Amino acid sequence: MVDSLELVIVTGMSGAGKTVAVQSFEDMGYFCIDNMPPSLIPKFWELIKESGKITKIALVIDMRSRSFFEELQGMLIDIENTKFINTKILFLDATDEELVSRYKETRRAHPLAMDGLITEGIKKERSLLADFKSQATLVIDTTTLTPRQLREKINEEFRAASGTGFRIEMVSFGFKYGLPIDADIVMDVRFLPNPHYVPELRPLTGLDKPVYDYVMAFQETEDFYQQFSKLLLTIMPGYVKEGKSSLTIAIGCTGGQHRSVALTKRIGDLLAKDYHVNITHRDKDKRKETVNRS
Repeated sequence: MVDSLELVIVTGMSGAGKTVAVQSFEDMGYFCIDNMPPSLIPKFWELIKESGKITKIALVIDMRSRSFFEELQGMLIDIENTKFINTKILFLDATDEELVSRYKETRRAHPLAMDGLITEGIKKERSLLADFKSQATLVIDTTTLTPRQLREKINEEFRAASGTGFRIEMVSFGFKYGLPIDADIVMDVRFLPNPHYVPELRPLTGLDKPVYDYVMAFQETEDFYQQFSKLLLTIMPGYVKEGKSSLTIAIGCTGGQHRSVALTKRIGDLLAKDYHVNITHRDKDKRKETVNRS
């Protein structure tokens, strides 16, 4: 059973950026639901509480009618009396002129003005949302924001509070088995001296000290490590600011057993001082598996 649940209700004017917002929350690890009727939410809480597997939820809600708004108000009162739910309301807004411009660009009809002017729909929606906006934990005016800037702002406001940090996936691999298809950065270290040609090192891997020490003993390895590490430490803050939730760095050698494994470990350990790092050695034991099958 979950002890606490973080709930963010994402609402606001239609066309103000709710789609971008929900994508940002998904990247931060939130379980996102779009337009669940308020009447179903209390039962949903009970299921979530009993499962114990979901601790962060973002509900995206549009105000399409007064009755819908009144249902949501009642739901919020119930939530306030529920100790295990920590609720925040994010309200997205923009000027009427900007909203009209966005609707014209997308050629969409305003949900409250299906048979009338866009401006009338915006006016009606703004009236419905006035009270709800006053209760919001955070109001973001997206009039002058690009989608990227909106994502950055949401990340700044909610990432620290949610305890979700930027994650780096470090992967070693062998080029003979193919590139990792999900890699963001790929580095080839086949130019470094190869332990494969040292008989006593051949059956070992880059996680074994004799191989690790052999790879790191060469000046070209140290030069590469210093330069590549400096590059990664320089660019990581930019990826965090961009709003990426994870970055996959793949380091490859011929078979993915020696050089790439050793350097992935060393660089991964360095980055782990400042970031959450997962290390995977995709092909480390492929040669052993091949030998066993034959």
